[in-house]
Amino acid sequence: MGSAERKMRERAEREDRIVAAARAVAESEGWDAVTIRRLATEIEYSQPVLYSHFANRDAIVAAVAIEGFQELATVLREAAGGAKGRRQSLMDVAMAYFAFAFSRPALYEAMFILPTQLQFAEAETRSELRAGFDAIAEAVSPFSRHVEIVTETFWAALHGLAELERSGRIRPGMRDKRIALVVQAIVDAGVHQTGSSDQV
Repeated sequence: MGSAERKMRERAEREDRIVAAARAVAESEGWDAVTIRRLATEIEYSQPVLYSHFANRDAIVAAVAIEGFQELATVLREAAGGAKGRRQSLMDVAMAYFAFAFSRPALYEAMFILPTQLQFAEAETRSELRAGFDAIAEAVSPFSRHVEIVTETFWAALHGLAELERSGRIRPGMRDKRIALVVQAIVDAGVHQTGSSDQV
């Protein structure tokens, strides 16, 4: 391995350590506890070293969010499993989405709540960010000819319900019924478009 390759590898490893430390602190103490000073202490680097990798805390949050979207895509694709094209696939994807949001609260905040410079729904959107959308679109596509807008609507509904439940504004005991209503709306919309209910 040449000197340049070794330096690139070492740089990538440092960035991974910084991001992992940010995630660990955020999950245990919340994002308010994640500062450049705190991360420097956690991983025993100087603050200038951290700034040489990330311009500010928001850039670290963005790096965490990118990891989150990769993980979310994997979780949703696994949830869809062999039931693709059936109502149960949408239910499984929706339930997996909720499980992700509730089991990784700080990660979910980095992805959807905290400010970052990440671009969404644009030509320049990173592939890692697109992956989560694509995973939901795969489950939605058998039910609609208008996959993009239906996927956006399905995702928006799941996110809205998850955030309302996470903040204690709706009853947690009704989650399954609410998700079932959203899924049925997607299925019904597909039936109206195709005139067929074979996939239900």
